[in-house]
Amino acid sequence: MITVENLTKSFPGRGGEVRALDGVSLEVPAGTILGVVGTSGAGKSTLARCIALLERPDAGSIRVDGTDLVSLSGAALRAARRQIGVVPQTDSLLRQRTAAGNIALPLEAAKVPGPQRKQRVSELLELVGLSDKASTFPDQLSGGQRQRVAIARALAASPSVLLADEPTSALDPETTGSVLTVLDRVRSELGVTVLVVTHDMAVVRRICDDIAVLEHGRVVENGKVLDLISAPGSRTASALLPELDQISQQHSAGYDRVADIVLVGFAAIGALLPEAASRHGVELSLLGGGMTRLNDTPVARFRIALSGERADAALKWIGERGAVVRHKPTLVAGTAA
Repeated sequence: MITVENLTKSFPGRGGEVRALDGVSLEVPAGTILGVVGTSGAGKSTLARCIALLERPDAGSIRVDGTDLVSLSGAALRAARRQIGVVPQTDSLLRQRTAAGNIALPLEAAKVPGPQRKQRVSELLELVGLSDKASTFPDQLSGGQRQRVAIARALAASPSVLLADEPTSALDPETTGSVLTVLDRVRSELGVTVLVVTHDMAVVRRICDDIAVLEHGRVVENGKVLDLISAPGSRTASALLPELDQISQQHSAGYDRVADIVLVGFAAIGALLPEAASRHGVELSLLGGGMTRLNDTPVARFRIALSGERADAALKWIGERGAVVRHKPTLVAGTAA
């Protein structure tokens, strides 16, 4: 587990000190993938660099599996750093080395014997799907393949934590998918805790269990993705779920009740809404919304309208079966919005 408490970090700027991190606190459960998101300058990369102790924070603590990294120095700090693999945002592979040679670098530095080193490199190439590229040099690899080699290199020393800074930046959708598949395998097959810094919410939608939203160096939203999509006013829900805000209020004219609902899991793909209408003898219409998937979980958000005396009972029944139901104002037919 990674625990960050009251982390602050400032840098000198033209107009004075710039605070990149301002009292950041969060927890990353072991064996999960956390997406750190936010606009440019929000402090995402600074947070990742501080957790890896590539930057020293001005104040606060960073504990990995109970050890406060900020308090360490010398040999103890070097040993702790080996438990954190880092995939940098820029292409950092050595051009004069093959894919296998790049992956072997940390093992050579740790003086791992040749046979063990060769076996570990072979295992990692297989993990990232590049066994056939072992003897290939970086300039002969695609951008996505180079990124997968970088991930393998970061895993060479068997870290418990992997930090990936914008791992899909400038990659096309198909290549992005291959990189995200590797990161998901790192978590599921190796049990590594993964922290992904990204501006792309599609990354969160595809692989992340948890999310931390940064703004001006502060965490403004943090938690499990599937919990936050149901929270009122959630930024995560706004970014990940099908849009509803563009639906005109005039569409509610003539209905007895209008509500926004969020359905997670089987309820999102089942017959919950038709069954609610049938059971309570109401007419139910979809005004907008749609379905998506968050990791492997189907999720739907709809704006629905109901007509009939038992409209309230139908909405209550839907809510009792796990849906999040939020009532919306309705208009009388013929009135202006």
